[in-house]
Amino acid sequence: MLGSCYTSRAGVRWWLRAAGLVFLTGRGGVRRSKFSAMSSQSHWLTTEERNQALYELKSSGWSELTERDAIYKEFLFNTFNQAFGFMTRIALQAEKMNHHPEWFNVYNKVQITLISHDCGGLTKRDVKLAQFIDKAAASV
Repeated sequence: MLGSCYTSRAGVRWWLRAAGLVFLTGRGGVRRSKFSAMSSQSHWLTTEERNQALYELKSSGWSELTERDAIYKEFLFNTFNQAFGFMTRIALQAEKMNHHPEWFNVYNKVQITLISHDCGGLTKRDVKLAQFIDKAAASV
């Protein structure tokens, strides 16, 4: 729906306002919009896409956080420098995607949670970033 993950009309209006894509006139009327600026990668996953993505991600060590509709994985490296280099690669990709992980680092351990906060749950962006993270970890 219009590239957003909200299903209610009020939710769509709130999201569009927050993203600076519409100006509202009295009683919620839309005066101007830029729907083409919205990313299709914010879309919710279909049931089939979600099941397939979770199956693949779980097989590579990700776990589903059902209470938050998010995914989580912990990575261990030999040194702090390896962990920090890994985080730097992810940070650069996350910035390109405008999709930033929740993460925690102590010495050689990096804990990552992925969720699309603007959608309140797991989306295609999370899956894409998780796949990139797994490739980055394999190359360290």
